Amino acid sequence: METIVLPHDPYNLIITGVGGQGNVMTSRTIGAMLAAQGLFVTIGETFGASQRGGSVMSHLRISKTSSWSPQIPLGKAHMVVSMEPSEAIRVLKDFGNHGVKVITNTRPFLPVGVISGQLNYPSDGEIRKWILEMTDTAWFLNATEEAVKIGAPVLGNIIMAGALAGSKDLPLAKEIFEGAARERFKGETLDQNLTAFDVGYAAVAD
Repeated sequence: METIVLPHDPYNLIITGVGGQGNVMTSRTIGAMLAAQGLFVTIGETFGASQRGGSVMSHLRISKTSSWSPQIPLGKAHMVVSMEPSEAIRVLKDFGNHGVKVITNTRPFLPVGVISGQLNYPSDGEIRKWILEMTDTAWFLNATEEAVKIGAPVLGNIIMAGALAGSKDLPLAKEIFEGAARERFKGETLDQNLTAFDVGYAAVAD
């Protein structure tokens, strides 16, 4: 078996979004892929609100040698994967640092206050500017739009998982995802999940 190399040990990964975007499923899928290779993976989850639309954040601490506490220390994230663009800014404010990498979906999930006209939501340009002020390495992809093209908006979280794999920071090869997907899905659903992973991977890989 190929020797696994982590750029940091523990590697601190935050997956964030809002309720209903599949954040928890994504973190557990990635955690299972890593654990299947013998890595220690500790997952901690926080919920800003219990209802759909509230902030959701999963901390994954990945190590070759031991388990770690589930809470990533402030300022110590190595990668932030955000299902919702404004949530990336929220996480970076507390857990970001000069070396953190960011992968974010560009499609916003607008809260009721914005839809009703009571609150303002920052423009795509403003969000990109703020993120790039907090990190030197960021990828922006409209995972929601690409998921709709494939056939189901919920596949956005698989696209984001593929994008994380494409960054090559973690050992998340397509073969590992395909093996796990074949145990859960069949037919068209399986094909859609594999396509979604490939779309995300291609969006980030060199």
